[in-house]
Amino acid sequence: MKLNALNKITESLENTPKMPVLFLGHGSPMNAITENEFVRSFRKVSSEIEKPKAIIVVSAHWETQGTRVTAMEQPGTIHDFGGFPQELYNVQYPAPGMPLLAQEVKNMVQQTPVHLDDKWGLDHGAWSVIRHMYPDADVPVIQLSLGYRKTPQQHYTLAQELKKLRDKGILIVGSGNNVHNLRMVHWGKLNENFGFDWANEANEKMKELILSGNHQELINYSKLGKAFQLSIPTPEHYLPLLYALALQDKKDDISIFNDEPVGGSLAMTSVKIG
Repeated sequence: MKLNALNKITESLENTPKMPVLFLGHGSPMNAITENEFVRSFRKVSSEIEKPKAIIVVSAHWETQGTRVTAMEQPGTIHDFGGFPQELYNVQYPAPGMPLLAQEVKNMVQQTPVHLDDKWGLDHGAWSVIRHMYPDADVPVIQLSLGYRKTPQQHYTLAQELKKLRDKGILIVGSGNNVHNLRMVHWGKLNENFGFDWANEANEKMKELILSGNHQELINYSKLGKAFQLSIPTPEHYLPLLYALALQDKKDDISIFNDEPVGGSLAMTSVKIG
């Protein structure tokens, strides 16, 4: 079955130079409509790579029972937040979907069943960053959900099964925040590059492990002490980082950008692989 799936990919998607993989710290939904250092870096990174045939986003904001992938022709723009200016709710990102790619993802993943989804669309973890990278909304975008019963190791192993897509012009993006504790945000410093000591400690350790290729410690982050427990009180914003790292090849260069703390308990740290 796995061989048949790979043959189908070969037939339906031409080979391309290997695409990079991104983990993007998406931060506040307001980054979708705000001009700042973070969105300028999103634009810069997109200018440095070949325009993809399609994008797969693993967003912190789509957790499901089991694993799902959006498979509609035209995904809607989901405004999955509250209490923001009307200008933000007015944003639409009308990128097309790509049902063929969704089916390929379903075929490739052998670790767990992947269900085709026709109801979700693009949440703000996807469109708030992709709209800066491809403002014309002319690149198809699909989303892969986070199955909330899976362990970090199972998420990592699932992502590894998608490596072949890097050779088919597909850009895979994890969208979350490696440090994300909303309960401890210093709201008075939300617009400042300020991090609590524990947040900075965890972020520095994560970067060290990323750059050294020590994925196993990052998978077992719960064993890394108090700073990590505070930085990752719930896993959904951290797991997209593991999806990106799982797609790394040994020869890939790794670069860190947007490496700034925000509001004390958030980090915008982003990673480009390849």
